[in-house]
Amino acid sequence: MNIDLAGRIAVVTGGGRGIGLAVARALAAEGADIALFDLLETVEETAAQIASDFGVRALGHRLDVTDQDATAAAFAHVKEQLGVPRVLLTAAGIEINGDSIDVTADQWRKVIDVNLTGTFFSAQAFGRTLLEAGETGSAVLISSMSGSIVNVPQWAASYNSSKAAVAHLAKSLAVEWAASGIRVNAVAPGYVLTDLTRQIIEREPSLEAEWVSLIPQGRMATPEDVAGLVVFLASDVSSYMTAQQVTIDGGYTAV
Repeated sequence: MNIDLAGRIAVVTGGGRGIGLAVARALAAEGADIALFDLLETVEETAAQIASDFGVRALGHRLDVTDQDATAAAFAHVKEQLGVPRVLLTAAGIEINGDSIDVTADQWRKVIDVNLTGTFFSAQAFGRTLLEAGETGSAVLISSMSGSIVNVPQWAASYNSSKAAVAHLAKSLAVEWAASGIRVNAVAPGYVLTDLTRQIIEREPSLEAEWVSLIPQGRMATPEDVAGLVVFLASDVSSYMTAQQVTIDGGYTAV
């Protein structure tokens, strides 16, 4: 298999760190030009580092993915600066753990807005850009194993629900856009040592050992463990694959 993304333009939401950044670097290593969207103030600096490391074009753009108009404008900016994006990774996401009876309306809406609505707005702008240009492309939406199982011992009903919805969103968009040559798949990671996960562990240190004890491979994933799968789905090597969710969890959901 020859994965070659030279000349492709990839948009990565949540690209300033974690899975998003690891995937952006992996895509750049295959020759793709990169647009990073993130709320982090360092996103432009991160994009410049990718450009330097891999010799590709890269831009960073601060974006709140829950703002539909701003998201559409961000994609228009990418088209103007780099060209029509043909790869999308939606990695922007948050998690708020806690007993469901104590979850506030604001907490619930925030998780749903970022994880589900923000994913939809990004995919919507991506799909619209491709359809208007008459181009084909591949979108990869980050869901989670938590969309099909219930994690323990922490409780995160809002997160679990949002990620289950993302998986079905990927199927829905994939079928809707299939005739136009736009593929949409979801990747469902297990426990990954991202900044978000580290923050949860810092609040509850006992969680890490409990999680690892339930993973057959005996370790949590790194963001780089997820990147290879996303690159495969973004490339033409997976051209007949759409409307699928691929779980990558070290065997967690098998037991």
